[in-house]
Amino acid sequence: MQHKFTARTRMFDMINNDSSLLSSISRFGISLGLGDKTVQEACKANNIDCFTFLAVMNFLAEENVEINDVVDQLSIETVISYLKNAHVYFLSFKLPILRERLNEAVLENEQLHAYKIVLLQFFDEYVEEVKKHIEYEDKTVFPYVIKLLNGSKTGSYRIADFEDHHTDVDSKIAELKNILIKYHPAEMVNYKLNDVLVELLWCEKDLAAHNMVEDFFFVPVVEAIENKRFNITKS
Repeated sequence: MQHKFTARTRMFDMINNDSSLLSSISRFGISLGLGDKTVQEACKANNIDCFTFLAVMNFLAEENVEINDVVDQLSIETVISYLKNAHVYFLSFKLPILRERLNEAVLENEQLHAYKIVLLQFFDEYVEEVKKHIEYEDKTVFPYVIKLLNGSKTGSYRIADFEDHHTDVDSKIAELKNILIKYHPAEMVNYKLNDVLVELLWCEKDLAAHNMVEDFFFVPVVEAIENKRFNITKS
């Protein structure tokens, strides 16, 4: 199957072709100032497994959930690093900025004080959900996979337990978006609030893409490792 991007694709062309991939590229530790580097050159310069980088990028760009043919060639360590960097991005950067801008957008109108309190409380509850989701992965799931790779004892835990525990963290931000669109009390256009809504829409899409990588990319790779480790054969 011919994929959208290859090792010879220029990084500039990849970003220019699909700007939504920029956040994902940064989660591999690749920064801007790429010149005319190809994917292969950028990965080599940043000590990134090129095959895994391309697999994730094409997975997101093509929304292709079939990766069974390449699982043995993927670097799960690279995938874990990618997911951990995404966690840092959401908790330490994107969500705090969104809260600050949301607060600023409704701050100027004193009549909206009670509404603002409810809105920010709703947002804070959402952030707590995201934190729980991320902490579970950082403290339970990723250490389990590392033990699996090292051949250490893993107890009874399996990646299927992660699938059972995995919650849809982007759903509450979708609710917040709906509140702003449908029920925000306003007599005139609030440009700041419009900008915040645009960011919420982007964040919603970004979180959905992150969940896709976990559910349809990360999990199948770990399942393949488990099958080898525990000599499980598929019927």
